[in-house]
Amino acid sequence: MSQSHHCDAVVQPSKARFVTSADWLTSRHSFSFGHHYDPTNTHFGPLLVNNDDVVLAGTGFDTHPHRDMEIITWVVSGSLVHQDSQGHNGVIYPGLAQRMSAGRGILHSERNDSWQLAGGEAHDDPVRFVQMWVRPDETGIDPGYQQRDIRGELAAGELVVVASGLAQHQSSTAIRIAQRDAGLHAAHLRPGTTTGLPDAPYLHVYVANGSVVVGRHELAEGSAVRLTDHGGVVLTAGPNGAEILVWEMYTDR
Repeated sequence: MSQSHHCDAVVQPSKARFVTSADWLTSRHSFSFGHHYDPTNTHFGPLLVNNDDVVLAGTGFDTHPHRDMEIITWVVSGSLVHQDSQGHNGVIYPGLAQRMSAGRGILHSERNDSWQLAGGEAHDDPVRFVQMWVRPDETGIDPGYQQRDIRGELAAGELVVVASGLAQHQSSTAIRIAQRDAGLHAAHLRPGTTTGLPDAPYLHVYVANGSVVVGRHELAEGSAVRLTDHGGVVLTAGPNGAEILVWEMYTDR
């Protein structure tokens, strides 16, 4: 898949993504990740990772390190327990956006075992979440954590700014990220509704649920389109609506 900026739109169908499978995990990668490597598909703008993960109940990612990365987690269904070496812990659920700044180094775990914190009964429900990594403006910053419940805003059926470092979003209640050239939007779109996409040099649109039409391109669940200098493309939700994640970016690094 070419990363050429001479192309206005590069569609990545769901079936074209790399897949990592284990007995407890199915992870679908939009970009090179782990042992999956394609030199033509390493990033788009400052977005390096867009993983769509399904983790079975009682399992998950045990404690592991990160550094110099802005990591945003978006739960599509189920619940995910976050714990880190900075003392943050809690349950992430649909509509609760989370950002972890790895900075000069952090340890964290992500598991599908919310009953361990809440003291409730164990469940069999898998958790599905999209995890996105963007390059920070600078390395070696202090590790950090922020979360925000945007369920009320999503109910309006329009794009909501989730996490951003863009100057135009400084006055919003969005989670802050240490990347001044990128911002993440999300929307729960009703069937057949249309929305204008941000007018930015680089846009990454990911369909977490449902289907959409972007320009002349039809995107099913798990598909994405990378737009460069698109000039105000309109997105239309499919007959069953859609849940979308849109990165607005102003640099190709």
